[in-house]
Amino acid sequence: MIDKRVKNADDAVQDIPDNATLMLGGFGLCGIPENSIAALLRKGVKGLTCISNNAGVDDFGIGLLLKTRQVKKMISSYVGENAEFERQLLSGELEVELIPQGTLAERCRAGGVGTEVAEGKETRDFDGKTYLMESWLRADFSIVKAWKGDTSGNLIYRGTARNFNPMMATAGKITIAEVEELVPIGQLDPNEIHTPGIFVHRIFQGGNYEKRIEQRTTTK
Repeated sequence: MIDKRVKNADDAVQDIPDNATLMLGGFGLCGIPENSIAALLRKGVKGLTCISNNAGVDDFGIGLLLKTRQVKKMISSYVGENAEFERQLLSGELEVELIPQGTLAERCRAGGVGTEVAEGKETRDFDGKTYLMESWLRADFSIVKAWKGDTSGNLIYRGTARNFNPMMATAGKITIAEVEELVPIGQLDPNEIHTPGIFVHRIFQGGNYEKRIEQRTTTK
């Protein structure tokens, strides 16, 4: 089996060039590749097109890359809790393509028929229902975060992190995975693997995960 380990996040993203298209996994702030985003900040790569469900918050996640103007275009479904994302969108400083969440995840069917999303796009009728025809989304690099992985790149996600991470892991020309726990080959139960290692090109064990919550709600 091929050992796909790299030393750290900096090594994993070292060849990502300016103007690359990236997919970044996670849902809100859950299951996002924190270490890889920090490495992209340090690298200073610019002109990025980022495909992600949302753009984190102002001081965390993709929001950090927006603040340093390293992102030229966001393809996402949700402006969310990120005031800087909203400001750049409204001022025209940032190219933004908002896509319905299910369409972003699947890109084989659309929930936008009959809305502005469908304007100028091809539609077809199947069994009396109208469907919007969409092209696939692919990226130069997919960057995902898993709970556990092995040195061959097999990945297991936990909970909400299974939103977007699994499908994005299959859609990059090069897929980089950061994991909370990296184990030898044979340590993972094959029945529990969500992303087979054939889709993953580089893997490393991250650390110091903050795992922030966008809106913390508590009771007295």
